[in-house]
Amino acid sequence: MLKEGMFIQERYEIIGKIGVGGMADVYKAKDHKLNRFVAVKVLKSEFRADKAFVSKFRVEAQSAAGLTHSNIVNVYDVGEEADINFIVMELVEGITLKEYIEKKGHLAVREATSIAIQISMGLQAAHQHKIVHRDVKPQNIIISTDGKVKVTDFGIARATTSNTISSNVMGSVHYSSPEQARGGYSDSKGDIYSLGITMYEMLTGHVPYDGDTAVAIAIKHLQEEMQSPRKYVADLPKSTVQIIYKCTQKSPDRRYMDVEELVRDLKESLVNPEGDFVQILPLNNHAQTVVLSDEEVEQIKNGGIIGEQGNYHQQYQGGNQEPYGNDNQRDTYGAGYPGEYENEYYPEIDDEDDRTGKREKILTAASIIIGIAIVLIVLLVVGNAVGLIDLGFLTGDSNRQTEATTESATGTEADDTDMIAVPDLRGMTGEEATDILNGMGLGGRFGGEVESSEYPAGQIVEHEPAARQEVAPNTTIVFYLSKGEESVFVPNVEGKDLTEAQSMFQEYNLKINTEYAHSDSVEEDLIISTNPSVGSSVSRGDTITVTISRGPQIGNSDTTDIVSMPSIVGDSLEAARARVEALGLYLNASEDYSSEYAAGIITEQSIGTGVQVSKGTTIDVVVSIGPLEDEDPNPDEQGVAGEATYSCNVNLKQPEGYAGEEIRITLEQDGVETTILEGQTVQFPYNLRRSSNSNSNGVAFVYITQVDGTIMTVRYAEIPFE
Repeated sequence: MLKEGMFIQERYEIIGKIGVGGMADVYKAKDHKLNRFVAVKVLKSEFRADKAFVSKFRVEAQSAAGLTHSNIVNVYDVGEEADINFIVMELVEGITLKEYIEKKGHLAVREATSIAIQISMGLQAAHQHKIVHRDVKPQNIIISTDGKVKVTDFGIARATTSNTISSNVMGSVHYSSPEQARGGYSDSKGDIYSLGITMYEMLTGHVPYDGDTAVAIAIKHLQEEMQSPRKYVADLPKSTVQIIYKCTQKSPDRRYMDVEELVRDLKESLVNPEGDFVQILPLNNHAQTVVLSDEEVEQIKNGGIIGEQGNYHQQYQGGNQEPYGNDNQRDTYGAGYPGEYENEYYPEIDDEDDRTGKREKILTAASIIIGIAIVLIVLLVVGNAVGLIDLGFLTGDSNRQTEATTESATGTEADDTDMIAVPDLRGMTGEEATDILNGMGLGGRFGGEVESSEYPAGQIVEHEPAARQEVAPNTTIVFYLSKGEESVFVPNVEGKDLTEAQSMFQEYNLKINTEYAHSDSVEEDLIISTNPSVGSSVSRGDTITVTISRGPQIGNSDTTDIVSMPSIVGDSLEAARARVEALGLYLNASEDYSSEYAAGIITEQSIGTGVQVSKGTTIDVVVSIGPLEDEDPNPDEQGVAGEATYSCNVNLKQPEGYAGEEIRITLEQDGVETTILEGQTVQFPYNLRRSSNSNSNGVAFVYITQVDGTIMTVRYAEIPFE
């Protein structure tokens, strides 16, 4: 288990755990290299000992990292450090589809169809890259806060081996295809089956097959007929029910050929809900429901799964599996379908001879291939005759072919299947973005500089097209770099009241700190001066101190308006404040470490003892917060042990979004991290002062505990010690 504040590869800082799965834990982390939040999925310790599994885990994760699609949780990085196997992924704020279904009971048809289309689009992108998910289920679908549907956990399910499946990870059996349950080969049509089961649950709030053990559920997938979803929701459209039936055919040959075909029917169902356009192939001997023999069922119950040819595979270890699913979600199912759907798609028959089934399957496949070839030849000949298709490549006339190839290479006529989702480049340098774009078959071009308080100078603030938009290959992405916070000049607010000054400062995005002093020349409640002074160059977001007049001192004269500055070093802050205020003076306190004075005692004063000052003057003082943690509070006579040669004195700007929450501030120098304060609320800009024996630059971290319990980390680099 990773702890908050840990770093992986000196890049990913763990913020906190956000999820627990059967095979991995998920953490929210900060990628300090690209300045963004990510999700880090860490393989559980019980799987790390299986080297074969870890190897497959890494290979499949690397394959998934090649997927970039708006309906897929993108994988950014994969690696291993100190026996920790991890995947760095896109952080998506939202809830899983499983949680969404449980929250709503069941979904409306149009909403469920829209979600299914988005899931299908993500799976289609994966299948085009020869990646099969093999664990499609509502728990692996995330609905983001902006309504985007994303498929996650690519690669992990595929990496699972028969030696690693346990009761902790077999919850997916509710959505597994019959070929997966039998331990046979599973391809993209297995994903289509699982998506059909997911649609069933979205529309009804129930899974079609349930039981007390994973083995019992697997047997139902193999030999039981699925009850119509109209058992739970009677008014489901005909086309929607038929789509579910076609997705969940027990024979892969009778399901959708690919996800693209499924998407077409899903879109058609939205405009033609009662249409009869879903075509399900008729039953053949090789496609019929398999009724397991008593001996085979007994083998499964004793810990096995029936393979493609009826052989026994040791896949489930032991016959007594833990129950899956929630007990109060289980329902009892009978055989057959109610109404007009009864036995229409899955009629049970007895087993046929294996060899007869094989011969018929071969003959059927050959007939289909020959038929398709004949149709293609006819279409090519007719298309060439009317000028729709150019067969010049057969006769040596390749001019038109060359033109089409050139046009496609420019990205002007790219097929939809070639479209590429633009990555999020914000926070990257121009060089980093260009490398990533070039690796994806895209180009990058600098479009100019813009002012930004969010991104440091040199980092990308925005780009066109924006992130997640799909573009053709070779498209050029125009990005705009930050030029940092633009300098502004302190406006002239002298002689104005505080309200007017606040309005003027707000225009320049400046903050105000107020002090008060008596004045014979400036009316009460009007501003006497500013610090920095009027016309000074400052950055947007800086704090300007304004001194406001209290009016003339009552009984003012040349003698009564002047007082002698007392010595307040060694006094407590409270005692010193009482003394100087009695003289008509004011205190402004800051803090620093001190080995000479105890915490709370004043160590320095800006105006020396005995100096004559006017009433209303503000005195700056430094208050001790005790010795450094690594400093000797009782140095020897030479003062070497506790002597500090260097110090820092910087103001930390207010983090964006900070609203007065409790924070923790640390300072790291030469690999040593020291806590400055913890569990306190402060005002920004925060004056950070610290002494050190080293002149190495330091790094300050501000950790903000937000309302939802998450911790936001703000990093202040290059803190100078001089």
